[in-house]
Amino acid sequence: MKIVIVGGVAAGMSTAARARRLSEQANIIVLERSQYVSFANCGLPYHIGGDIKDRDQLLLQTPQTLAENLNLDVRTGHEVLAINQIERTITIKNLTSADEYIETYDKLVLCPGASPIIPSLPGVDHPSIFTLRNIEDMDVIKTIVDQGIKQAIVIGGGYIGVEMAESLRHRAIGVTLVELSDQIIPPLDQEMARDLQYHLEYHGVQLKLGVAAVSFADINGSVAVTLQDGTTLLADLVLLAVGVRPDVRLAQSAGLMLGSRGGIQVNAHMQTSDPNIYAAGDVVEVTDTITGDTVLVALAGPANRQGRIVADHIFGRDSAYTSTQGTAIVKVFEMTGGATGASEKILKAKKLPYLKIYIHPTGHASYYPGSTSMHIKLLFAPSDGVVMGAQVVGYDGVDKRIDVFATAIRAGMTVYDLEELELAYAPPYGSAKDPINMAGFVASNLLKGDINFWYAEDYQAAIGDNIIVDVRSAHEYQTWHIPSAINIPLGQLRNKLDTLPHDQPVFLYCRVGFRSYLAYRILVQSGFKNVKTLAGGSKTFCSYHRTPLCTGRPGVPFVAHAEDQLAETEIGSRCA
Repeated sequence: MKIVIVGGVAAGMSTAARARRLSEQANIIVLERSQYVSFANCGLPYHIGGDIKDRDQLLLQTPQTLAENLNLDVRTGHEVLAINQIERTITIKNLTSADEYIETYDKLVLCPGASPIIPSLPGVDHPSIFTLRNIEDMDVIKTIVDQGIKQAIVIGGGYIGVEMAESLRHRAIGVTLVELSDQIIPPLDQEMARDLQYHLEYHGVQLKLGVAAVSFADINGSVAVTLQDGTTLLADLVLLAVGVRPDVRLAQSAGLMLGSRGGIQVNAHMQTSDPNIYAAGDVVEVTDTITGDTVLVALAGPANRQGRIVADHIFGRDSAYTSTQGTAIVKVFEMTGGATGASEKILKAKKLPYLKIYIHPTGHASYYPGSTSMHIKLLFAPSDGVVMGAQVVGYDGVDKRIDVFATAIRAGMTVYDLEELELAYAPPYGSAKDPINMAGFVASNLLKGDINFWYAEDYQAAIGDNIIVDVRSAHEYQTWHIPSAINIPLGQLRNKLDTLPHDQPVFLYCRVGFRSYLAYRILVQSGFKNVKTLAGGSKTFCSYHRTPLCTGRPGVPFVAHAEDQLAETEIGSRCA
């Protein structure tokens, strides 16, 4: 069996390594256009920023180590030019010598990945404008950064754009991030991305949201970037991070079937329209776990799993790829943001019914040093509570919770199942009621009718003839409160029930939602018929409508039964 693999990073090397483990006799050739294989491309920004000091740490394997350990014939600097399906041959160009030659195959695996999108704008070919996709890109950018540049502009606010903004700030470079949409990190819903946005601003990143770059020009060696609103910015370096598209040039020229999203169409075994040709990684279209739609998802985890499935199927195993739920996470200075499953905007666009809750639990026991609150958004089916999506933003324990939510989605679990999960607890790591459990409790309360929410995006509609009641302390209320709200601290509510009209809707809120939940239970059990509490409290409200308390600074943790006292502490330090 002769297996030829095009592409030597995530999917390609996963295919090659698994194939060797399944067959010692197979002839396995890996062709990589660049000079490096099996490198950690997700680590590229962190070497530029200085977090990863040793460049060699990014080079997981070399052609030599792969030959010694796995008996792989790895050829870097080799580009595949054409495929002949009838003859089962490929035409290869050695980029060093410029020689071309023919290689036969029994099975061909296409893992060329995706290419950075370079917009067709005037001046985009300026020598100080870069993309970041491989080791060569990283080396060039780092060399320039090491020369002591002062200003950089990042075009694009996705994962790479935000990671590079952070990395450049670590090098004491002034950074402006330009993003066409009105938020950063598009996979997150806007209010969840806002927490990260505030934190970027706190660390000195200038944000230009809802505006596009329209042209580039040279001014004495620097790049002048003109934006859609007429603003002109000047930088020593510009990084284009506006997205990627699947590199389907080889597949397209060979006549392989492409899908509706422009990626290679494959079956569950990762076979293309030619059963002797497989494809995996960023170049293929996959099925979305929640919506069932065909999507393009450029993530290392799915790519590696797909490569393993390719090798399994080549050697007769019935492995199959099911779907991609898009689990992803990003570090933004001290904060972390993660998502899995469907976002609210996707569910709305697909007109799929859903319910949502917001909570702000601490990452670990609040009395143990180092904990802060996180912002959790959970989306679930109103019919049976099946988990549809989750997003978590915070400073402590975000990765753990996103992974549990991702597992719950993959397993088809409900919010009632989240209540029952037995998760590891010790003060440095979690709480007796883990944030996952708490999300399940709150979501289950909503499904059972034990609570009724109003949401921050409904604020304008909530004003009307409704009564908005702030049940926080008088000090919190005086520092800042939702306009038009009256203040009845929770501890005084039972004695002031007669001051609230029974014939008007009452909209409650507090800092994170716990005190207003207690107030809600008091009111509904005292005969009030139309009561709602603000989901996520004023902390979620701030993600929709910025308040003076939202500075982007790391904050103090909130304990449900000590909210008043901790709120006083937070107000004093002006932390968000």
